[in-house]
Parts: sequence; C-alpha cells; structure tokens
Amino acid sequence: MAEQIIYYAIVGTGRTAADPSGLVRRRTTAEGAVDESFTRDGSWQFTNAIYQDERGENFGPDLIEISADEAAALVERFRQRWAE
Repeated sequence: MAEQIIYYAIVGTGRTAADPSGLVRRRTTAEGAVDESFTRDGSWQFTNAIYQDERGENFGPDLIEISADEAAALVERFRQRWAE
C-alpha cells in the first residue's frame, strides 16, 4: 500500500482555511495511521488533534481538509513567518 496523506488546516476563531493557525496531517501506511502537526522547528510531530476531532472531542479550532498543494503553500508561509 502506498502512503496516503490527508492535510487539514487548523482554523480557529477569526481564521480561514487560507489563513489558518496551524497545519496537521494524517499519513496512512501499511502499518496504520499516523497523525502529525507541523511545528515551528519545521518538523512534523505526533498530534492527537485529528483523532479527537473525529471522536467529537475537539473543543478548540476546526480542522478543514485541504489539498497537498495548499498544505505545501502553508508550510512555506509558516516557515517564512516563523523565521522573522
């Protein structure tokens, strides 16, 4: 099974999918799903945000599914913003 990745923009109050407060992804491999959040150091680290959202346990920002191209643009934007 080839790895599949679904990206989600973290959209809090006053934010949109085009200007989210964060980015998470779910990578699905033959071994199962791994949920990760893009961090300020430019790495992807474990998160339970997607799992909680699916179970209705997320009482914070909404997760909005976005394309891989949109996610790549957000990664670049976050890198530039956080480098300042």
